[in-house]
Amino acid sequence: MKLEVVVIPVSDVDKAKAFYEQLGWRLDADFATEKGFRVVQVTPPGSDASVIFGDGVSNGEPGSLQGLQLVVKDIEAAREELIAKGADVSEVWHDADGVFHHAGDANRAAGPDPERRSYGSWLSFSDPDGNGWVVQEVVTRLPGR
Repeated sequence: MKLEVVVIPVSDVDKAKAFYEQLGWRLDADFATEKGFRVVQVTPPGSDASVIFGDGVSNGEPGSLQGLQLVVKDIEAAREELIAKGADVSEVWHDADGVFHHAGDANRAAGPDPERRSYGSWLSFSDPDGNGWVVQEVVTRLPGR
């Protein structure tokens, strides 16, 4: 099995579509029916999995999804690219205890992991509704991944 699609709740489909397209995400689909149902599907560059949002697609509260995760090979380059494309991006951080997770703020230390270990550096941004994305630097995947 492979993860294919994540559904995110948004309040304004056109605003969300413009945001993700501005980030350089590929527009895969945008279709509507006469009954008010509309689906927009976008895919981050290099990803096999996509994101869907629209009218009548989700019962979730817009902005309620948090911790949606992307991976990149260079966290600092990704941050600069996201900023250049108009995203409001956090500073890069790492866990001061050397634990490779993004949860909570208690152990966050400024800047990338000092050893630039895979899975050790993070940043975050949100879409216009507040759905929260985290970006993790992964240069070398763990065995079996």
